[in-house]
Amino acid sequence: MDFHQDGELLVTAGDDESVHLYNTNTGVLQRTLYSKKYGVDLIRFTHSPNQVICASKNGWDESLRYLALENNRYISYFKGHRDKVVSLVMSPVDDTFVSGSLDETIRLWDLRSNLCQGLLRRKGISGLAFDPKGIVLAAAVENNVIKLFDLQSYEKGPFNSFHVGHSSRNVKLHTMKFSSDGRYLLLSTTDNIIYLIDAFTGATVRI
Repeated sequence: MDFHQDGELLVTAGDDESVHLYNTNTGVLQRTLYSKKYGVDLIRFTHSPNQVICASKNGWDESLRYLALENNRYISYFKGHRDKVVSLVMSPVDDTFVSGSLDETIRLWDLRSNLCQGLLRRKGISGLAFDPKGIVLAAAVENNVIKLFDLQSYEKGPFNSFHVGHSSRNVKLHTMKFSSDGRYLLLSTTDNIIYLIDAFTGATVRI
């Protein structure tokens, strides 16, 4: 599920290949769509309240899709991943979005082109997040490590990285999100642990 940036709309993707659009002020279901051919996973709003990006859920087509909600038509397809996409995030400031896959690649995209704009190879990708200014990309990779990339020079590698987890606990990171001021990262794990960490140092603030 995902909230639109103004907080007034919520979009969800179901196991029944459905997409539901809700008004968060009234709780009213505004629209129901179906993607019977591909299924729907990791649905995310673009900056338009009428357009989303999403991953497939059918197990045989790992392309990403740009969907118009008003008429249930695909605007564009983004092909490149060869295994299940596990994370999909939209830039908070422009048309850039990033996807991470079990094929051990992180791909940078732009809504205005169906060609991949950049590629990073990392093992164990489980989560991605943009900072509020759209400058820093955080990537959760194998061994519970968070790597921070400057999107203007990502090809040079991460400018910072840190391990997350308690010394006596093997944590598997799942999703993450920056705080609105960019100072913290909120992490969820597959074993129902939530971490709040300092985005600059990686120090655990709260579990």
